[in-house]
Amino acid sequence: MEAIVRQSYLDKVERYLGKDIIIILTGQRRVGKSCILRLFRDKVSSDASANVIYIDKEKKEFDAIRTYTDLNAYIDEHRQKTNKNFILIDEIQEIEAFEKSVRSYYEEPDVEIVITGSNSNMLSSDLSTRIGGRYKEIHVQALSYAEFMQFHQLPDTDETLAKYLQFGGMPGLAKMGLDEQDAREYQMDVFHTVLLKDVIMRNQIRNVPFLENLVHFLADNAGKIISANSIAKYMKSQGENITSMVVGNYIKFLCDAYIIHKVNRYDIHGKRLFESNDKFYFEDNGIRNALAGGSREGDIEKVIENVIYSHLVRLGYDVTVGQLQAAEIDFIGQKPDGQRIYVQAAYIVADDATRKREFGNLRAINDNYPKYVISMTPLLSRADDNGITHLHLRRFLADGI
Repeated sequence: MEAIVRQSYLDKVERYLGKDIIIILTGQRRVGKSCILRLFRDKVSSDASANVIYIDKEKKEFDAIRTYTDLNAYIDEHRQKTNKNFILIDEIQEIEAFEKSVRSYYEEPDVEIVITGSNSNMLSSDLSTRIGGRYKEIHVQALSYAEFMQFHQLPDTDETLAKYLQFGGMPGLAKMGLDEQDAREYQMDVFHTVLLKDVIMRNQIRNVPFLENLVHFLADNAGKIISANSIAKYMKSQGENITSMVVGNYIKFLCDAYIIHKVNRYDIHGKRLFESNDKFYFEDNGIRNALAGGSREGDIEKVIENVIYSHLVRLGYDVTVGQLQAAEIDFIGQKPDGQRIYVQAAYIVADDATRKREFGNLRAINDNYPKYVISMTPLLSRADDNGITHLHLRRFLADGI
């Protein structure tokens, strides 16, 4: 199967070349970081003045590179002083003390460094300590709806949207196909690989059954406001005596591995972040669905919220949950330049009570930033309701805001 180019990520990589920084592709395992790095390698290799040093730590031929000294020796052996050297390392967290080696090379005038990693804590804390923040992190997400259509050669229809909501955006499904059983087996294989390598082994977790129960709990409660303390109380009611501190640590480990994302609450009137009770969404809604089990009839609102959250991030928004006295705004999207939007997620707006709830919360916000209700209401494309835009989910995912 010919590799499909995710051009937006390649463009981001090229944008930061020549700026004396390390470029890091981060994200959950199997979301496509390695493929993007290989595509970049192939493009650079076509330049006769470029020397590519490519290391894939998931391939056995690179097993001997275990520590930063091994890495230094390999790079020195393959480096060419007369050419521009591109050091490309896939899953660099598998190399002990890799940051020492990276620091040594990134300031060299003939070197560009592009690496991938699957643990946010290790990459951010270790690298920032060693090189003072001289790196650019590019977060690679699971497939967007547009990429899903491209990978599976599907048209932009409601049926395709339903498949996207059900199966999610793991690129590997393009080879597996969208058969229900095959897809679920693949998704669970990916999940267990990530859980083992990036959570259990890295953090030396012994209570694996609790960790697995916790992930299933988060899948069942995606999009709900929860806290470590409330989870600990629930687990205690189920016979699992776990402290809120342990719950908080395990949640952090899952976030570090990009399995889930924590979304803070923001007090719209007080203009401050709350310090507790957050929401959690999965990197891939397909894996979330596989963990939750069953059909989507009973939890379609959770799936829609998860997909909207991921796409807002993809569009460049920093996302929080809005708190407006007793009311809740599903998402506040903020960009570095000050742009802000408010978004309510709904399944179908079919009656006055639903319309009053979804639109009424937005009308209670006393500012002029754009406000949206995104739903799957039939026959809807895009409509204006007294200044609030009602947008179909398919149009949002295909065309943006």
